[in-house]
Amino acid sequence: MGNTRGSVRIVVAVVGVVVVAAYAALLAVNALVLDPLAAVPGRSLAQIYARVDVSNDVTQDVVGVIVVAGIGIGLAVTAAAVGLASRLPATVIAVLHLGVLAAGGLATFQSGFFLGMDVADSWPTDGAAHTIWAGVLYLTSIAALVAIPGVLFATMIRTRNTQRRQQLAAG
Repeated sequence: MGNTRGSVRIVVAVVGVVVVAAYAALLAVNALVLDPLAAVPGRSLAQIYARVDVSNDVTQDVVGVIVVAGIGIGLAVTAAAVGLASRLPATVIAVLHLGVLAAGGLATFQSGFFLGMDVADSWPTDGAAHTIWAGVLYLTSIAALVAIPGVLFATMIRTRNTQRRQQLAAG
């Protein structure tokens, strides 16, 4: 039949990496494409980048956002690999990935500064978020932060109930 617990751990690890990668992809697309287009309506992305590139290095902004997103994916892969290699319970692997998602709020904030501030300096706009997607990322991070104690509490209750059943069966 196979090792069900091992299978669950693998599924949790893979799903955790996929969810963090999706978060990182949305972070990058929002910071590099969606937000600049919303900040300067009526202009193409090429026009926006060209004007920003006159006074600032767009390549640096793009690399900065990609590095921030890549760090998140790297942390998720590391959490999965360490969790599986150390045979950590599935709930611990899930909490590690929730922690990476929660930290994504800081990454979202940071990534908004790279190109966002340069767009604000080059066009008559402000440096604030111009799309709903930054809010979606922030809310996802908050939900992950709230889920961490929820998962830990549910695990504690389940463990306590299992121990009580074992004590009743033995005694």
